[in-house]
Amino acid sequence: MSSPHEFSIPVRELDAGGKQLRFVVRAGWLRGALEGTDIAPAGPDGELDVRVSKSGTDVVVHGTLSAELAAPCARCLEPAHVSVDQPLSVVAVPEAAHRRAAAAEADLGADQLDLIPYDGETVVLDDLVRDELVLAVPMIPLCSEACPGIRPQPSEEPARGPSEPPGIDPRLRPLLRLKKTQTE
Repeated sequence: MSSPHEFSIPVRELDAGGKQLRFVVRAGWLRGALEGTDIAPAGPDGELDVRVSKSGTDVVVHGTLSAELAAPCARCLEPAHVSVDQPLSVVAVPEAAHRRAAAAEADLGADQLDLIPYDGETVVLDDLVRDELVLAVPMIPLCSEACPGIRPQPSEEPARGPSEPPGIDPRLRPLLRLKKTQTE
């Protein structure tokens, strides 16, 4: 039976020695996971390469996430290429322990901030992978540092009257005509 999750790890297969796992981050999964954002997959499939080990009931996950994404350039809105090569480090704890930790959130130390819950049988990394991808995209993505921004498209300028100043925004022409009729 196939798992409905892309990046799931059965806990029963883990021990303290750990296990190296490599997942393909498919472009189709990326499109679905990033739906509702301006981010899209770009280029070949990505990769999630993790070392997973069990420590009591906790599961320790260390690795890297690599993917190629495209986001709209903040200046010209053309696609800006974003190469993601993000280190991951998280501890998966059983849901009951996670609820207790969330209730005592004010008392969490820096070593307990990267906790994710799991159901006791399977660690699912889908949400973590999506969050890491979204956070890896710069707040102001640029297609290049030299991007000049949005350039006006050449268009046919409607004929203007002899008293209209040159280079007026065509959307303002009706207001200019209205002003002229009121001053006449």
